[in-house]
Amino acid sequence: MDTMSSTQLDLGTLSLREVNRALHEMTAGEVAVTNPRGAHSVAAGLTTPLQVTIAGHCGYYAAGMNQLADVVVDGTAGVGVGENMMSGSVRVRGNASQSAGATAHGGLLVVEGDAAARCGISMKGVDIVVGGSVGHMSAFMAQAGRLVVRGDAGEALGDSIYEARLYVRGRVASLGADCVEKEMRPEHLAELGDLLARAGYDDDPASYTRYGSARGLYHFHSDNAY
Repeated sequence: MDTMSSTQLDLGTLSLREVNRALHEMTAGEVAVTNPRGAHSVAAGLTTPLQVTIAGHCGYYAAGMNQLADVVVDGTAGVGVGENMMSGSVRVRGNASQSAGATAHGGLLVVEGDAAARCGISMKGVDIVVGGSVGHMSAFMAQAGRLVVRGDAGEALGDSIYEARLYVRGRVASLGADCVEKEMRPEHLAELGDLLARAGYDDDPASYTRYGSARGLYHFHSDNAY
């Protein structure tokens, strides 16, 4: 398909396979995907610097495996939005279901509403900013990257966390195994301010609390054996 400055792909008349194939054949430009009607895997696996707007609600794994593209979901997103993304950005204008940004290696995921359970599970370098609150077990086994929560966090935040950094402005229901509150040093205030600005927010970084690994699970202890 020829590169166009602006393209519309209608899921009301085209199949999901046809829409995703068309997106994969483009190398640049702005694209609107209309009538998503909860379809799964919309705009998955993109590898070029497209500007994609999904005009409505979408189902599972929207913009999964993203590389280079900037994808906006102008609605809500189902399970695994931005799953395993490598670079680029994904922005959800509404709420996101479970496992937003799961296993993602890079790029920026912004959820303007709330994110459900396990947001950022096993994240490996992605930056995630949630405008609202997150559900239980968020950042479970988070290995690298940053999770910013402008609202509250559910139970077992950061359970079995590795080296990811978590910033929460609201209340945390409970911390998971090996996750502890940490000092907010000047370098953390600076990186959080930059990340918030990239996501479009102007919060005072000093209003956040930082959490991370106590590193108590890095080594085997006989007392932990069954």
